[in-house]
Amino acid sequence: MQNLLYSFILVIFISGTIKVAAQELNFQLIDENGKEKLLGLVDEEGLRSPPFHKWFNMGYSNYEVDLATIQSIKNELKNYSIKIFMGTWCGDSKREVPRFYKVLMAANYPEDQLITVAVDYVKPNYKKSPGGEEKGLNIIKVPTFIFYRNGKEVNRIIEFPVDSFEKDIEAIVSGNSYVPNYSNIPNLPVD
Repeated sequence: MQNLLYSFILVIFISGTIKVAAQELNFQLIDENGKEKLLGLVDEEGLRSPPFHKWFNMGYSNYEVDLATIQSIKNELKNYSIKIFMGTWCGDSKREVPRFYKVLMAANYPEDQLITVAVDYVKPNYKKSPGGEEKGLNIIKVPTFIFYRNGKEVNRIIEFPVDSFEKDIEAIVSGNSYVPNYSNIPNLPVD
């Protein structure tokens, strides 16, 4: 009986530890192929940590921000919250996410209005995060940048900008017509 009780407590402890680890900010693990990846909620610090820092820092420093467009959108952009869904394993995310972060930095965008979620690439967790942040959001391609105003989705940039991040954001926050890439995917909100 005592062994059964200890076993039960151990199962609860292990289950709780796994759940806590999966919800941890910048949760990093090594997959069965020996590749490191981030899963769940991440921030810029996590993306700038090894081994992700190589592609993040290079993409960030190499991107030339359109400062004129940033000046025209920075005040209105602060009225939006943004969710990014990405994969540290994904070539498009490695290229686009650092650029997007640089645009937000140039616009003095409030860090507390940005949520970045790293999703997985292995089945059965393909395009899923440990915390389920992607549920109901129709995340088909990564990266996906979703813009919210007053808690309601307004539009999204899918995989890469149509024109540039600055121009695409300008269209979204100014209320101009903006149709993201892959807008022909069923159930995808389109302006």
